[in-house]
Amino acid sequence: MRAVVQRVTSASVEVEGRTVSEIGPGLVVFVGVHESDAEADAEYICRKVLNMRLFNNETTGRAWDQNVMQRNYEVLLVSQFTLYGIMKGNKPDFHMAMPPQTAKPFYASLVEKFRKSYTPDAVKGIDKHNILHM
Repeated sequence: MRAVVQRVTSASVEVEGRTVSEIGPGLVVFVGVHESDAEADAEYICRKVLNMRLFNNETTGRAWDQNVMQRNYEVLLVSQFTLYGIMKGNKPDFHMAMPPQTAKPFYASLVEKFRKSYTPDAVKGIDKHNILHM
């Protein structure tokens, strides 16, 4: 799995001009699923993202000291198969990404894993084909 993590003060995703999900302060995580990824990979990404110390501790003044859970911030997970794209000449090739028929349930289980590990209402998951708990 690959995850691109971005701290945000707020974020939203629009589809055809309609906001399908949004969060306040927290993390946007673009998730790419490799064709060989397994449950252990999802558990690793979930644990790492939720525990990354990316936020300042306002009490002590220490930078990069608290994770998203300590701040009670939100997480927006976005399925992004293009993270496993490679260029073949001038054409992108996505054969290393998990095929859609297996990637969709795998991604949905990853969103559930984040919800169970943190706070269900603080985790939002979307992909371009369906919205998972706005």
